[in-house]
Amino acid sequence: MTSYRGVRYHLKEFTRKGPQNPRELFNHRHSSLRNVIKRTFGVLKKRFPIVASGSEPHYSLETMTDIVLACCILHNFLRGVDNDDALIDEVDREIMENHVETNSAQTREDDYRIRCNFRDELAEQMWRDYNNC
Repeated sequence: MTSYRGVRYHLKEFTRKGPQNPRELFNHRHSSLRNVIKRTFGVLKKRFPIVASGSEPHYSLETMTDIVLACCILHNFLRGVDNDDALIDEVDREIMENHVETNSAQTREDDYRIRCNFRDELAEQMWRDYNNC
């Protein structure tokens, strides 16, 4: 799911003034989640080479899901035993250096409309929840 184009997106754009409408709120949360996911996979790739494998996967989707879950559990355990902030800092530096937005390949029109409608409904629900807090 993509963010809304032409609407504030990057986290630093929200430091002075919070989201003003459903699309800005969606983009703000999308950006936050995207940063967490990038950082998480960056750390997992550094710590566990099986996650960083650049070749075609040799495992089923279910097995790959289990591998990532196991790596997350092991990482959290290791953080509790030996809090290695150097690894986290290294990943943060790499993310900042390689911050490039990428767009997916051309998608079919029907799929695009379905995703846009879902995104709009999700943004409206987020906005209602945000204003009711």
